[in-house]
Amino acid sequence: MTGFARAEGRAGAWTWVAEARSVNGRGLETRFRGPANLEGLERGAREAAQGLFSRGQLTVAVQARQSGGSAAVRVNRDQLERYLELCRPYVEANRAAPPALDGLLCLPGVIEAGAEDEDPDARAALETAIAETVALALADLKAARLAEGAALAPALAGLVDRIEALTAEARTEAREQPALLKERFAKRIAELVGVSAVLDERVVQEAAVMAGRADVREELDRLAAHVESARELLAGAAAVGRRLDFLTQEFMREANTLCSKSADIALTRTGLALKATIDQFREQAQNVE
Repeated sequence: MTGFARAEGRAGAWTWVAEARSVNGRGLETRFRGPANLEGLERGAREAAQGLFSRGQLTVAVQARQSGGSAAVRVNRDQLERYLELCRPYVEANRAAPPALDGLLCLPGVIEAGAEDEDPDARAALETAIAETVALALADLKAARLAEGAALAPALAGLVDRIEALTAEARTEAREQPALLKERFAKRIAELVGVSAVLDERVVQEAAVMAGRADVREELDRLAAHVESARELLAGAAAVGRRLDFLTQEFMREANTLCSKSADIALTRTGLALKATIDQFREQAQNVE
C-alpha cells in the first residue's frame, strides 16, 4: 500500500502542487496539509480518499502561491488575541515571560497571506481547481498502489502454494503419529512394570486416547480450506487486504495447534516451516489494498 504521486496546476496568478503518498495501515487514515486560507480543500481531499482507498495511512499536501503584486500579508488579530489570552495566566503567575511579538507572529494562523479585496467567488473557483488537482494526484496514487499489488500477486500466490505443499507434507507425516504414540506408551509401561499380556489392552486404550488428542486431521483440513480461500481472494478484483489479514490469523492458529499436537520431530519441523511461510504471507499481505 505504499506509493507516491504528484500533480501540478495553474489558474491566473496562482500555481500549486498537490502530493499524495501512502504507507501501510490496517485502516484508512488521511492527513491533510494545505494553505490556511483554503480550508475547504481538506474535506474534499478526505472524501476523495475515502472513495478510492479502503486502508493505509495517506498524506495529502498542497502548496499554493500567488504571483504578481496583488498578494497581501495581514495579521489575524483575533487569532493573536487568542494566543495572548492563553499566555496571560502563566505570565501573571510568573511561570513564563511575556510573549515577544516576533514569537507570536510565527504561531500558526497569525500571519495570513491572500489577495486584497478577495472575491469569494474567485476563491471558490480556486479551491475547485486545486481540488481537481488533488483528485488527480490521488488517482495516480491509486494507480501506483494497484501496480504494486499486481507485482505482489505472484509472490503471494507462490507463498500459498508453499503453504499447500507443507500442509500435504504434514498430512503424510501425521499418519505415523498413532503407531508412534502406541509404541512410546508401551515402552514406558514396560519400563515401569515389565511387559505383560494383561497390559496389552490397557496399552491400546491409553494409546488410543493419546492418539485422539494428537489427531491433527481437523487442523490440516482447515489449512487446506484456507488455501482455497486465499486463492479465491487473490483471484478477485475487489479490495481484499483486510480479509487476507484475517485469513492469515486463521492460518497461524491452525499451524500453532499442529505444532502443539505434534509427537514427531519431522511433523514439528514441518509445522515450524509452515509458520514461517505464513508469517511471510502476512508481511506481504500488509501491502495489499
